[in-house]
Amino acid sequence: MPRVSDLAARFADYARERMPGASEVRVEDLERIFGGASRETWRLRLCYRDASGRAEERRLILRRDPIGSLIETDRRIEFLAYRAFHRSAVPVPEALWLEEDPRWLEQPFFVMEELAGLESRPQMLLAPPYAEHCEKLGVQKWTILGEIAKADPEALGLTEAMDVVSPDTAWRRELDHWEGVLDEDEVCPQPIIRAAIRWLRRNPPPPAQRISVVHADYRTGNFLFDTEGRIRAILDWEMAHLGDPLEDLAWSINRIWCWARDERRGALLPKERVVRIWEESSGLCADARALHWWELFSCVKGQGIWVSSAREYESGKNQDPVLALAAWMQMNAQDRAALELMGHLA
Repeated sequence: MPRVSDLAARFADYARERMPGASEVRVEDLERIFGGASRETWRLRLCYRDASGRAEERRLILRRDPIGSLIETDRRIEFLAYRAFHRSAVPVPEALWLEEDPRWLEQPFFVMEELAGLESRPQMLLAPPYAEHCEKLGVQKWTILGEIAKADPEALGLTEAMDVVSPDTAWRRELDHWEGVLDEDEVCPQPIIRAAIRWLRRNPPPPAQRISVVHADYRTGNFLFDTEGRIRAILDWEMAHLGDPLEDLAWSINRIWCWARDERRGALLPKERVVRIWEESSGLCADARALHWWELFSCVKGQGIWVSSAREYESGKNQDPVLALAAWMQMNAQDRAALELMGHLA
């Protein structure tokens, strides 16, 4: 990986190429944002003079492919998801440039605007001034998720980029994928999650009511909010795909997100209220049997992510301690969530 000063100079060269009318292009205040597991994330100020000679400045986020990551994802899908939802009822930052040629920064990357002065850390919801806005944020969070569920993937231009799946096979494709991740990456046996997989295969869910864009990591921590309790942007679309919208709803209410030590999902709202908000916004029905299936699936998917995290760190491919911490903190909790859903948690 190049030094920060080298990375800044190389990105300035790239920006100069993308803005042929600009002059005196330079990068200021480049710094790494730690915490992401599938991309390196950097913030910066791009300073330049436009074609008229006027000084301009833009705050940007650079998302670069790492050498190793917790989950393997397609940067083009993530970029196109941001593009598709920009200026819609689903708030997202503006996506600017997608670059797949590694000659610029050694790894492919994309660039989007930075929305500065906002918060995303889940733990901030436990203290003022954010704690008083939890209900307001929860209503927005699951209303926006309903907007994602009812958006037309074809009208958004995403059916050409994302694999299309039928309503009756969406569940199988996702379960096959995450069972494959466990097969490849588990560093120790996973008997509880393997039992969950067997149950899921014996008891398939009803066909999806519709095929929607699935964000696939819709949870507290992946959206930006302000001190007034307004959600300003939905982030981290790297796992986005077409599928059953209940997948997103189930993941958002996974028991592991009850880290405030109460029944509020994502430290915001109880499950029953979440489901009502989502149904009203999406126009869909959260059938109890189907939602239960997807909730248990979310435990399989979650364990696949934590297992991959452990594998990346254990193998030495990525020495970011967040990978080891994610595995250590979440694997037991994910097992307990699965046991609860299967009726075996005492």
